[in-house]
Amino acid sequence: MNGNSLDHDPKSPLLPLHDQTNQTSQTFTYNIKSIFTLQNFYILLGPLLCGLICFTVKLDAPTSSRNMLAVLAWIFSWWMTEAVPMPITSMSPLFLFPIFGISTADDVAHAYMDDVIALVLGSFILALSVEHYNIHRRLALNITVLFSGDPLNPQILLLGICGTTLFVSMWMHNVAVTLMMMPVATGILQRFPTGPQSDVVTTKFCKAVVLGVIYSATIGGMSTLTGTGVNLILVGMWKSYFPEADPITFSNYIIFGFPLALFVFLAMWVILCLWFVPKGSGRILSAYLDKSHLKRELDVLGPMAFAEKMILTLFSILIFLWMTRSITDDIPGWGSLFNGRAGDGTVSVMVATLLFIIPNRKQAGEKLMDWNKCKKLPWNIILLLGAGFALAEGVQTSGLANVLSKTLDFLEEVPYIAMAPAVCLICAILTEFITSNNATTTLVLPLLIEIAKTMHVHPLLLMLPGSIGAQLAFLLPTGTPSNVIGFTTGHIDLKDMIKAGIPLKFAGIVVLSVVMPTLGAYIFGTDNKQ
Repeated sequence: MNGNSLDHDPKSPLLPLHDQTNQTSQTFTYNIKSIFTLQNFYILLGPLLCGLICFTVKLDAPTSSRNMLAVLAWIFSWWMTEAVPMPITSMSPLFLFPIFGISTADDVAHAYMDDVIALVLGSFILALSVEHYNIHRRLALNITVLFSGDPLNPQILLLGICGTTLFVSMWMHNVAVTLMMMPVATGILQRFPTGPQSDVVTTKFCKAVVLGVIYSATIGGMSTLTGTGVNLILVGMWKSYFPEADPITFSNYIIFGFPLALFVFLAMWVILCLWFVPKGSGRILSAYLDKSHLKRELDVLGPMAFAEKMILTLFSILIFLWMTRSITDDIPGWGSLFNGRAGDGTVSVMVATLLFIIPNRKQAGEKLMDWNKCKKLPWNIILLLGAGFALAEGVQTSGLANVLSKTLDFLEEVPYIAMAPAVCLICAILTEFITSNNATTTLVLPLLIEIAKTMHVHPLLLMLPGSIGAQLAFLLPTGTPSNVIGFTTGHIDLKDMIKAGIPLKFAGIVVLSVVMPTLGAYIFGTDNKQ
């Protein structure tokens, strides 16, 4: 060997050794900290509450009713703490119900795919096609040009932007509409100066537009069954609890929901104008925004292609079929041709299927839609709806519904005329602290059904205010995902939402208090004693 080379002990390690004792201590400390976290506590909270109820609560009813109460505690604790992702929690009835003897695996699985879920699936696929071909952007720009005025009238422009959002949200899920419309709105606001160069008028108008979009998307969802999952949960629970009663159809709900939403929308517009769009602001804003800017954006989009026209045609056909399936007792609608076997979900899926058959005339062999474009389907919402239906069915079949009704006898003394606004107020407050309006609705509707039975009033007298109240999430960013989307634009802060949200929430309650005993009684017969 070379004399300059180093002699190595064959037993010595090739890499330097670390202090094994210190490393083991650090690993142990890390493992302890990773176990004792708030997230893990929330995960354990569900099973702990479930076990506590199973071993300590005694009900004068079958064991399945106590088990159902325990499962409810487990699921709602996970929903409210988001210990595990909400879609995963929504699937938990699939294993909890069979394990606790509430229902069979097949029975609980049926709740996750019925006509209401089919309605949602078809509507979401059609909404994705609208988004893919930028139809929503074209619609927004056209209506904004129509409403901008010359010279610029900011109040009317705000009405145009919010009105477009309201209209689109009637037919598509409100969160999807907010995601689609917010870039359109912020694209208009980008013409205004920001930072130190901005003035009070432009800053306030930006706040009004962002608040208007998120609020209009929520209000538009109240109008129809497809606008939000809350209305679909209402329909599903009505169908589950009262299968022999007249169903809530798309046509009769929109006759009730649209006037309600329209009055709340007008109240929202007035509130935003009073707080954020002072008189004389048009002169300042017109320096940054006029019709020529908007028309140039429309020119960039070019004329409508065959695919866009075809999707709008299919959308119109679907709305017509929804509206005419069941009209009146004297005019039964096309649903009578199938002896009541076809539902709103039937035509929703049928029209969605046509999207995968009709060519788009852009490339040979390419259809209006393909499955790759459907990867954005919001399965979290679909699973949450299925969980809501499963829980409603479980409360009924387990006997827990009878137990709840016995504990609410004292409500017979409450004047039923005061129950609707009270229920709406309670749900409107609760929904601010539960991120999912759907989860709020799933929690309160079974209880409201039992309260209605106890009071011997029409269940919809309480169910409708409960579902509408759960949608009045106007105060906090966490109230609904739409609020979060608006909050992330940077144009609004918490005090802006509270400033506009408090009067808007009470306006919604007042409107509902007037509409329920009038229009609600006429359409659903809620003034009839049960």
